[in-house]
Amino acid sequence: MPKTLQEAFDPRANSIGFLRWLMAFAVIFSHAGPLAGFYGGRDLGTQISSEQSIGGVAVAGFFFLSGFLITKSRMGSSTIFRYFWRRALRIFPAWWLALLLTGFVLAPLAWRQEAGTWDGFWNATDESPWTYFFHNMWLTLVQKNIAGMGSTIPFGADHGGYDWNGSAWTLLYEFRAYIIVGLLGLFGMLWHRWIGGAVAGIIILLACMQWAYVGNLTMINGLFGNIFYLLLLAPFAFGMLFALFGDKIPIDDRLAIAAVLFAGVTYAFGGWLFIGQYAFCYFLMWFAIRVTALQGWERPGDMSYGIYIFAWPIMQFAAYFGLQDAGWLVYHVVIVVVVHILAFASWHLIEKPALSLKNWTPRWLAWLLARWKPVEDRIRDRIVVPGFSSTRRARELEAAA
Repeated sequence: MPKTLQEAFDPRANSIGFLRWLMAFAVIFSHAGPLAGFYGGRDLGTQISSEQSIGGVAVAGFFFLSGFLITKSRMGSSTIFRYFWRRALRIFPAWWLALLLTGFVLAPLAWRQEAGTWDGFWNATDESPWTYFFHNMWLTLVQKNIAGMGSTIPFGADHGGYDWNGSAWTLLYEFRAYIIVGLLGLFGMLWHRWIGGAVAGIIILLACMQWAYVGNLTMINGLFGNIFYLLLLAPFAFGMLFALFGDKIPIDDRLAIAAVLFAGVTYAFGGWLFIGQYAFCYFLMWFAIRVTALQGWERPGDMSYGIYIFAWPIMQFAAYFGLQDAGWLVYHVVIVVVVHILAFASWHLIEKPALSLKNWTPRWLAWLLARWKPVEDRIRDRIVVPGFSSTRRARELEAAA
């Protein structure tokens, strides 16, 4: 009998770090199409798939693993405040660095290359570098360009390459997914895993309806008029199911082989978004558990997030200087090296120090939390069933019984 996910998964010995790096790496190659003109000027993968690019596949994998890890984190978090504090520390410091680097280093140098002067950049009245940071600091990407740049980029007009960070739009959806998990935990829906599982299942069902063109989802909620909600929330919800029902999911080599083959077929011939991506996600979890030889991949630093948020700006910057003219190999080697250097520096100088504050609590907030805890415990006592839930509070109630 194969082990279940709950039995097989070791949080200290898995290759999730490698997978996250690999998928961030895949995004670089995918975006080299529209930003540098390779692969026929299209995202890599769209040459054989009408549903998703390789970058889109990687993003689905990101969201699946994130859904799994974030749900497990929320189930173990002491308070809703601590949960959101840790999520904010993971997302925002490095993101703010990316905005500052883009607005005040990369963009002005690119402007100088494009215009031959500094005039018109620092005093731009529309889309200034100053507003670039403040308009985008909360992930909303209200301002995508700076000072109307891009007229000399060879591929920008055809492929939307004027954006200074065209891959960062997914961050807002990811943070909204964090909010969903946080609220589910707050109201006890993760402690009663069948309720949390039902919510995740409904999200996946709605996504299937979206891709099968069944019904008018905007009648349920106007948000579904934006297809990206379900595009990204579905793999995240699938990861939630893996966190909630790990004792029911077998980690089987035969299933993994069948899953990756099935995912490949649906990617090439159709059905990827409807069902194929979930088979791919199963394979990712199998790989993370089985290939433990890569568990030390993050020892130099967790660079996947940095790669994701720095890659597009660096590729955009390179386009102003014609790096793509040096050829496919030189272009990719230079981009990969530079992006990894930035991601390494970001991890050690910004992200890791920020995460060291994950248990820090301001004195005033500690005072509030101390007074809130008895109320929270009374709420949990009412909604947690010790024999059904695996949460810390359930264990406390069982020990006290």
